[in-house]
Amino acid sequence: MTLPSPRAVPGLQPSRRSAVAPFIVMDVMEHAARIEAAGGRVMHLEVGQPAAPAPLTARRAAAAALEAGQVTYTAALGIPALRARIARHYEEIHGVAIDPERVVVTNGSSGGFILAFLALFEAGDRVAIAAPGYPPYRHVLSALGCEPVLIETRAEDRHALTPERLIEAHREAPLKGVLVASPGNPTGTMMDRVALTALHACARDLGLAFVSDEIYHGLDYAFPAVSAVEIADDVTVINSFSKYFCMTGWRVGWMVVPPGLSRTMERLQQNLSISVPTLSQIAAAAAFDGREEMDKVKAGYEENRRILTAGLPAVGLSHFLPADGAFYLYADVSAFTGDSAAFATRMLDAVHVATTPGVDFDPFRGKQFLRLSYASSAADMREAMERIGTFLKGE
Repeated sequence: MTLPSPRAVPGLQPSRRSAVAPFIVMDVMEHAARIEAAGGRVMHLEVGQPAAPAPLTARRAAAAALEAGQVTYTAALGIPALRARIARHYEEIHGVAIDPERVVVTNGSSGGFILAFLALFEAGDRVAIAAPGYPPYRHVLSALGCEPVLIETRAEDRHALTPERLIEAHREAPLKGVLVASPGNPTGTMMDRVALTALHACARDLGLAFVSDEIYHGLDYAFPAVSAVEIADDVTVINSFSKYFCMTGWRVGWMVVPPGLSRTMERLQQNLSISVPTLSQIAAAAAFDGREEMDKVKAGYEENRRILTAGLPAVGLSHFLPADGAFYLYADVSAFTGDSAAFATRMLDAVHVATTPGVDFDPFRGKQFLRLSYASSAADMREAMERIGTFLKGE
């Protein structure tokens, strides 16, 4: 039996704040799934999702907790043992002592952004973000009634926000905050300590809240990633177990917030989600004991990075941004097209390689770029290069 298509309820109008743009990579994934359902084999370079599973330590801890029985709510800020373990992580990796009271466990980094934006900004506030950048930054800000202020980055600045560009945007109309990401998505570029320190000092002088997206920390190749907590206490850091720890579907992340802001985050989390899933928190605490396993996964990404940086110029895509970290390469396809969305669709249909068009990340020059994720296997990367080469010969 074929069910009728759902009809809109007469007179029901979605709110203006809900009128955010789609996250295009999800549409690409659906298109790829339809090809696979019809029997095709797709090379998935579109989604920022590790092909490797969560650490064995994490999976075993979750299985043991599930076998033990009751899975209940936790404290809104997270299981104390997990908060303490996250705090210890900063001392081990970054040499900074963090009070566990400043740690907030969140429903993935996505939940962290919602909490941070609600806690730091009023409706109507202007928040600076880099372009190209992760689409939900601006979409979530818009849904919450804030105004995302996109600042186009430049090659000479290694595609990072600079104090000069931040001051220019603030002069046009006062800003209330700035969000940075290093390593960045979709670019993979990173800010070194000098650049991050200078930008934070500028933001402090302007009286801006400083939010640092560090979800790809641990996946750094060019030089060690610098955390904003190494520089100052008046920063809000957002991180996640999704990328380095390969735990996307577990939906667990964390924040380090400025001293005195934890109670604000607690009240928001109590009302918005009560707490983060218990099994995910238990697994996350154990994930830190699986770093040796995850470093082997990271070594695989480095090999994939080498395959792409060598393979793309060989097939005609010789211009891409420095792939300092994360597991993305942002490639200029303007020699072949002025419409990266249509180009990506043709390539997916023709040779079954899924990529994400740059228009998802950058309204200024996104039509010239594709993002390629190298989070899967080396064999898939090599096959993807062959297929892309075949496709470009026909363009």
